[in-house]
Amino acid sequence: MMTPPTQADHRKAALEAWLARVLDATPTRLAPASADASFRRYFRVWRDGETWVAMDAPPDKEDLGPYLQVAGILAGAGVNVPRIVASDQAQGFLLLTDLGSRQYLDALRAGEDADALYGDAIGALVRLQAGTTAAASLPQYDAARLRQEMELFPAWFLVRHLGLELSAAERAMIDRSFDVLERAALAQPQLLVHRDYHSRNLMVCADNPGILDFQDAVVGPVTYDLVSLLKDCYISWPRERVLGWVACYLAAAKRAGLEPRGSAEDFVRAFDLMGAQRHLKVLGIFARLWYRDGKAGYLADLPLVLDYARAVTRSDPLLAELNRFLDERVVPAFAPAQARALASP
Repeated sequence: MMTPPTQADHRKAALEAWLARVLDATPTRLAPASADASFRRYFRVWRDGETWVAMDAPPDKEDLGPYLQVAGILAGAGVNVPRIVASDQAQGFLLLTDLGSRQYLDALRAGEDADALYGDAIGALVRLQAGTTAAASLPQYDAARLRQEMELFPAWFLVRHLGLELSAAERAMIDRSFDVLERAALAQPQLLVHRDYHSRNLMVCADNPGILDFQDAVVGPVTYDLVSLLKDCYISWPRERVLGWVACYLAAAKRAGLEPRGSAEDFVRAFDLMGAQRHLKVLGIFARLWYRDGKAGYLADLPLVLDYARAVTRSDPLLAELNRFLDERVVPAFAPAQARALASP
């Protein structure tokens, strides 16, 4: 008995038919290019020695409008993003120029010059942030959005992944800690924020870096993307090196007229607190990707993300009670939870 084609097979067939019309010929080859934490899929397309990248974004799950809007803003800011060759919003298909297949993460793990790579990424980030005026129509990274993200930490990481039952006192402590992080984020200058400006979304290419996965951009805290880059959830660096790159960013921002308010020390504290907000959120997101979406690959990144969060709570007096909670309740439960999850079929 023939197995009926899956929905994904139907979409791939429709994508191939669309590409044949757009390119005036059937592609020579179509192969998966990458996957991300959403419902989008990417395929590399070959024809007559040329390559492109096709995006499949099911319209009932993904809206291409934000991608198209942000792509225009970033191209206008002078950073290297894929150029849109053709689009079909009704079907959820895009054909994009190809920025290559070598991620920053691959290059960094291979021992390529980190100072040169991060220097290029910091320069592009400053140009991206200078596009704030054009980004005025983007959503605001406001208090409600910040809090909604942080709530993923108790819901998916503490309760679902670790199996903790939170007392009323613990829940109140978490809320107070969230208040600290929310206030710190909203006190920063608000600029264009990519939201996932890290080594898996930056490509090594001639006009370095190529920037991907920008469709969730907002207007938000100036330190957010720098945290994503320098406190990357997939690769870590010594604190001294991170602070050196922060200093490089501050010098470049000053030259571009984007000098943040306050001293360099004030900026570093805001950077660290923004990191705590991001990493608590990511603990929840990575756990949700496993329990809700069946994506196990992110479980292996949880230890680094938890280490980042604990480093900030140890160093900031306003997060001392959260630090005690992490030490006394989270750390003892973490290894057993990881073992259970990684052993799951």
